[in-house]
Amino acid sequence: MRISMEWLQDWLQIDETPRELGHRLTMAGLELDAIEAAAPVFHGVRVGRVISVEPHPDADRLRVCQVEAGEAEPLNIVCGAPNVYTGMVAPVAVVGAELPGEFRIKRSKLRGVASEGMLCSAREIGLAEDAEGLLDLPADLEVGSDLRTALGLDDHVLEVDLTPNRADCLGMRGIARECSALLDRPLQVRPAPAVEATLDRRVRVTVDDAQACPIYSGRILEGLDARAPTPLWMSERLRRAGVRPLSAIVDVTNYVMLELGQPLHAFDAERAGEVIRVRRGGEGESLTLLGGEQTVELSQRDLVIAGETQPLALAGIMGGAASAVDDDTTRVVLECAHFAPRALAGRAREHGLHTDASHRFERGVDPTLVPRAMERATELLLAICGGACGPVETVGDIPSTHDERPITLRAGRIERLLGVALDDGEVERILRALDCVVEPGGDGTWRVLAPRARFDLEREEDLIEELARVHGYDRLPRTLPGAVPPVTPPGGLKALREGLTRRGFHEVISFSFIDREVSQRFYPEVEPLALANPIASDMSVMRPGLWPGLVSTAAWNTARQQYDLRLFEHGLRFVPGASGLSQEPRLAGLLSGRAMPEHWETASRELDFFDAKGEVETLCGNLAEPLRFRAEKHPALHDGQSARVLAGEQPIGWVGKLHPSLAERFDLGAPVFLFDLDARTVSTDPVAQFRPLSAYPSIRRDLALVVQENVPAGDLLAAIGELELELLRDVRLFDVYQGKGLNPGEKSLALGLILQAFDRTLDDSDVTAVTDAVVAHLESRFNATLRH
Repeated sequence: MRISMEWLQDWLQIDETPRELGHRLTMAGLELDAIEAAAPVFHGVRVGRVISVEPHPDADRLRVCQVEAGEAEPLNIVCGAPNVYTGMVAPVAVVGAELPGEFRIKRSKLRGVASEGMLCSAREIGLAEDAEGLLDLPADLEVGSDLRTALGLDDHVLEVDLTPNRADCLGMRGIARECSALLDRPLQVRPAPAVEATLDRRVRVTVDDAQACPIYSGRILEGLDARAPTPLWMSERLRRAGVRPLSAIVDVTNYVMLELGQPLHAFDAERAGEVIRVRRGGEGESLTLLGGEQTVELSQRDLVIAGETQPLALAGIMGGAASAVDDDTTRVVLECAHFAPRALAGRAREHGLHTDASHRFERGVDPTLVPRAMERATELLLAICGGACGPVETVGDIPSTHDERPITLRAGRIERLLGVALDDGEVERILRALDCVVEPGGDGTWRVLAPRARFDLEREEDLIEELARVHGYDRLPRTLPGAVPPVTPPGGLKALREGLTRRGFHEVISFSFIDREVSQRFYPEVEPLALANPIASDMSVMRPGLWPGLVSTAAWNTARQQYDLRLFEHGLRFVPGASGLSQEPRLAGLLSGRAMPEHWETASRELDFFDAKGEVETLCGNLAEPLRFRAEKHPALHDGQSARVLAGEQPIGWVGKLHPSLAERFDLGAPVFLFDLDARTVSTDPVAQFRPLSAYPSIRRDLALVVQENVPAGDLLAAIGELELELLRDVRLFDVYQGKGLNPGEKSLALGLILQAFDRTLDDSDVTAVTDAVVAHLESRFNATLRH
């Protein structure tokens, strides 16, 4: 938003310099981007009046003018502008003046005729990029006065970056209200009296979608002179606001939008007709937009303003070329409406558009501005273009919004959040200055109704933020909060992520959108959710898992010679089902490259399946249920090097080596290992249980058991746990052997049994009883035998 200091003075007194005001706005959350001068530097340019115009004796295109410029005698000036005329008031640069670009005015002769200055166009004094003739100034300016002073060109423009929730400041009225609250100065409220209708001509309005367009107003104006020049004060304000003046009718609608924040539009009534219908677009319909350079195809998602036979405009976005006003327009339909933000969200972007109107409506416009803006625009049009107007036809009413629900504000809550107690009078002053309705409730409370323009004020914390902004963030105390002991033991997902980081992993954040072909390669059993409006062809579906993002990141790094990778991501996967879209939090990781950095003292080795399995075991170390791995096939993992991860009997994820075809698809030369876990399960932090230490020594007994090679060691360990032997404290697998001394298809698993009692030192009978029970149970379950 570009704010003219001179325009702002119409609403309230500003004593601050542009930099001081910009700092105050920044401290209130309206960040200042730049301060610009309203006009480039020039001097010696005055307001002049052309007394006479005579042809140049030796040049057909030149005129010899006598110009009154505050001197004792009129100046003789040779001018080539085609629009110069007797009585014209125009800028005149006298001898010694300096124009933008360090262009100095000197006495000269043009084709033998002396010239004592120069009559100037808007371009020559830096007020326009181009010009067809002299700048025609208002006739009531004082002749001989300094032009900069007469036109207020010593003004400054503040460019402020507004956050999306501050759509109320997308008009000078909203900015003025904000400054009134910040500076504690009264706002000059300007009434908008109704313009009396002198024509009995009515526009017929119907609205098919009242939720998308709760209120729509239109009126007919006749007898307009579309060629009437836009007043200089208006075109100057438009220019300083960054809007190029076009024609009087268009300029008025733009001016009212910048003044109040409410977009308007004027249709040529001869082309548009006098019937207006707000409806949804029809399939196969199209609309050529203003300028005639772009035609958009309409659909049911588009809200349009239509005539009897065809669409006239994209509602709240842009008008159509077929009903545009031009220099021959004498009769218009002036429309002003409120469109719901959700009805227009994304519609301009889908058609490759972004307009001042769509920018405002998508963020939310004060619905109470509709009648005010209609009357203000009518007043200006009749004053500038002449003519007469008919009555306003309005369909619908101002919609109900959140401001009808009172918000309770507590003084204690203010002090708790801000760290400072604000006086009751200050609280009420700030809120009322922001257009809130404030009712003291006693006992340090208030009932507050938010203004219609502030869609972002919904709860007590929002009001406290407003108090902090206006009071000044820089005036709040800088104190550290007191230490509060945690109510829960440290752990959970945050601890898991920090643990992964300490073990050399880097967290990545990837898009939730992936390519359909990639999704099918990783998760062929899942039909992914397709996006209606993807931002790119390779981001057309929602991801059924996190592995595609991790593998793509690994490929990007590998292509840049970064081979030793440890990556993880926490995020949602999206799986459509019979009951709707399931959004499940997952924790996934990727390992590739060397297990340890290259070093002269240790041999280098590549990461393998068991490194990935070890990371999973570390992540799942706090599970209440025993962790198990079961060999299973996964489409994205290498056969024989993939396993399902279980907590007890509940599947919670996968671990394994990336399938060779996918490694080739992503051009990954080194082996890549992946894991994927249910984040809700692994982040569960069970309450710690106290376990006493035994005062008696432990005993270790080693067993070598021969089983078939397809029997997982984890199944043996789980089976031993099922016995729930009181003296057995731990079981450790410390060796796996196949080869000489064993039959083909057999393997030997060496287990270390750790035994200990709390009430005595164990003897041989205790150890024998435990080992016999273990051997017997494994023999019955897996046909295991002791190796001799």
